[in-house]
Amino acid sequence: MPAFRYKALNVEGKLVKGVLEGDSERAIRSQLRARQLRPVEVGEANGRSAVTGNVSILRWPIFRPRLSAAEVALITRQLATLVASALPLDACLQAAAEQTRKSSTKALLLQVRSKVAEGYSLANALEQFPSAFDEMYRAMVNAGEQAGQLAPVLEQLADYTENRQHTAQKLQMALIYPFVLVAVAVAVVAALMVFVVPELVGIFAHTKKALPPLTVGLIATSDFLRNYGVALLFGLLAVAVVFQRLLRDRKRLYLWHRILLAIPGIRGVVVGINTARFSSTLSILMASGVPLLDALRISSAVMSNLVLRGSAQSVALRVQEGSSLHRGLGQEHFFPPMMVHMVASGETSGDLETMLSRSAKNQERELEMTLGTVMGLFEPFMVVVMGGLVLTIVLAILLPIFDLNTMVR
Repeated sequence: MPAFRYKALNVEGKLVKGVLEGDSERAIRSQLRARQLRPVEVGEANGRSAVTGNVSILRWPIFRPRLSAAEVALITRQLATLVASALPLDACLQAAAEQTRKSSTKALLLQVRSKVAEGYSLANALEQFPSAFDEMYRAMVNAGEQAGQLAPVLEQLADYTENRQHTAQKLQMALIYPFVLVAVAVAVVAALMVFVVPELVGIFAHTKKALPPLTVGLIATSDFLRNYGVALLFGLLAVAVVFQRLLRDRKRLYLWHRILLAIPGIRGVVVGINTARFSSTLSILMASGVPLLDALRISSAVMSNLVLRGSAQSVALRVQEGSSLHRGLGQEHFFPPMMVHMVASGETSGDLETMLSRSAKNQERELEMTLGTVMGLFEPFMVVVMGGLVLTIVLAILLPIFDLNTMVR
C-alpha cells in the first residue's frame, strides 16, 4: 500500500503531522477520523499533492529524500537484524519505519515497503531513491538477494557504512582545529589593525619627523582595513562563490583536481582518502558476490577526485581486456605499491577480498598518521606566524617612540 503524509487537528485543536499507509486518500481520512483527528491535508508521501495533483516535486534534486551516513547505517543494521530473524521483508521494512522518529525517513521506508509488497525486489525498490541509497548499496543488496544471503550482506553493509562514517568524522575533527586556529588568528590581527593600531599611532600624526617605513606600512594597512575591510570580506566571499560555480564544469573540476595532486602536502592526503575508499568498497562488493568488473566500476565511482577516478576506470578497462588486477593497478602510479603487492598476493592465494580489506585498513592508518603529523606541525607553525605578526606590529609602534627618545636626548 502507498504511504501518505497528513496534517490533522486533534481534539485540542493542535496541528499534528505524520505518515500512514492506505489504499487511497479517502482511506487515510477515514483512519484519521477513527483516531479522532480532523484531516486538514492529505497527500502521497512521494510528494503528489492532494490539492493540486501535480507531478512529484521529488524530480528536482533539492527535494529528493536524502539520508545521512548515520541514518543509513542505523536502518541497515535494523534491517539486517530483522531479516536474520526470518521475518518477511515487508514486515522488516514496516518495523524499521515504525522505529524511526524522522517523518521523512519513515515515509521513505514506507514507500520502499510498498514497492516490495507489490512484488519488487528490495534492490529494485531502492532504485527509486538513488540519492538516499547509492549504487554500491543497491548492487550489494541485489547480490545478497540473488545469493539468498541478504542478512549477512546487510550486516556487511552496516559495518561498511559505520566505518566510513567513523573515518569521515575523524577527518572532520582533524580539520576543525586548524580552521578554528586560522579564524582566530585572522580575527585577532584584524582587530589589532582596525581598533588598536590607529589609537596607538595617532600620537605620531602631529610630528613633523618622518616615520619609519615599517610604521608607514602599518598605518596604511590599518587605514585600508578600516575603510575597505567590509568590501574586502564580501569580495573574498564573492570569489569563493564564483570559484565554486566555475568548478561545476567538469573540465575545470578535473583541472583543479590535477592541481591538488601536484601539491606535495595535499597529494598524499587526497590519494590516501580515495585509494582507501576504493579498496574498502571493492573488498565488500566482491565479498558480497558482485562480479569483479561491476565492482571495479562501482568502486571507481566512489572516488571523489576525478583524476583518480579516471585511473580506476583505466584499471577496470585493463581487467576487462584480460589483465590481472594487480598489473592494472601497477600501471597507474597513483595506487600505493603496498596495495599493489597485497592485491597480487590476494590473487595468488585466492583471498583477494581479505587482502583488499587489509590494504584499506593500512591506508586509513597511514592517513591518520599523516594527518596527525601535519596537525602536529601546523600548531607551532601558526604560533610562529602569529608571533611574527604581533612582533611586526609592536616594532612598527615602538620604532617612532625610540626616535622620539633619541631627539629628546
